[in-house]
Amino acid sequence: QVQLVESGGGLVQAGGSLRLSCAASGIIFRINAMGWYRQAPGKQRELVAAITSGGNTNYADSVKGRFTISRDNAKNTVYLQMNSLKPEDTAVYYCNANVVAALTANYWGQGTQVTVSS
Repeated sequence: QVQLVESGGGLVQAGGSLRLSCAASGIIFRINAMGWYRQAPGKQRELVAAITSGGNTNYADSVKGRFTISRDNAKNTVYLQMNSLKPEDTAVYYCNANVVAALTANYWGQGTQVTVSS
């Protein structure tokens, strides 16, 4: 079955960097798109960045110029390079993938905590 495994979260000081990784595994025919969402306490989950299999990207306005999403299609892996981190970036970051398998659906990772201290 399709699973998403995330890594790279942690605690960092403001202005620092983190690199998140998410690998999809299972019987997969195709991954149409992968992305990152985040949810802070008391807030709704929001899109951070997404990338299609063709390399088209989309970013939230709040992270443009600071975050970069990339994808290794051969490895079914998506990355999020986060630079110039701010305290307001603190949240649980979730990986998402639209996967064509037995059933085409969106799958979610378990989430990884990112905490940015001032």
